[in-house]
Amino acid sequence: QVQLVESGGGVVQPGGSLRLSCVASGSSAPIYTMGWYRRAPGGTQRETVALITRAGVPNYLDSVKGRFTISRDNAKNTVSLQMNSLESEDTGVYYCAMFSSEIFWGQGIQVTVSS
Repeated sequence: QVQLVESGGGVVQPGGSLRLSCVASGSSAPIYTMGWYRRAPGGTQRETVALITRAGVPNYLDSVKGRFTISRDNAKNTVSLQMNSLESEDTGVYYCAMFSSEIFWGQGIQVTVSS
């Protein structure tokens, strides 16, 4: 019954910025860690981009450190990912995830970085 809805994807040039947002709808058990994953074009699986604990402690994929910032609003069950200085290698489908007694996933949103 819990559904995650992502927004904010699109097409940008290298060096540009996008902000992804994800909101969980429906009542659920407490959500602990929230995060963002991505699958590159032709990729076989998702990789972890950024995670944030309920206390607000973030963790990032090495290649996005200093460029991406993850944040959350516990009261609204939302998580966002501010992506700056985007590179072509950041292109892919980004998935929101929220960890409770089980993992809830968004359907994915396209991010394309291209000249």
